[in-house]
Amino acid sequence: MRILLQRISEAWVDIAGSATPKAGAGLLALVGFQQGDGGALLEPMASKMVNLRIFDDGRGRMNLSLLDSDGDLVLVSQFTLYADCRKGRRPGFSGALEPEEAAVLFDEFAAFCLTWRPSLIRGEFGADMKVHLVNDGPVTLLLDSAELGLTKPQGGPS
Repeated sequence: MRILLQRISEAWVDIAGSATPKAGAGLLALVGFQQGDGGALLEPMASKMVNLRIFDDGRGRMNLSLLDSDGDLVLVSQFTLYADCRKGRRPGFSGALEPEEAAVLFDEFAAFCLTWRPSLIRGEFGADMKVHLVNDGPVTLLLDSAELGLTKPQGGPS
């Protein structure tokens, strides 16, 4: 599982011409799943995300988490986080989890996030979306379950 986090001052998602509510300061999380990912990853990854101290504390230091800062959270599914660009010029996506399974995990991940951020804003899995954001800082971080020791790294091309 990978989560690309962007600290935002605002964000919203257009889904088939209909906009979600606008989020204020907080996090935009692009969430992707790979083959072999399962439900056991969801709570530890959600907890890591909302507890990362990446918000300023008033002295200009990143000492506050999303929870500490009472920030907004926007979730968007993003299978392209598992693009394999090592060969040729066209990315391969064979490492990404099948859409049916990924949709279930994305919904379960959003449910964990709702326990911390009841005002959660989310995109629609599999929909054509336009994500609008103002990256604050800019601060962009990648959480990878393999790097956190929660899963094995994705295998290379055959």
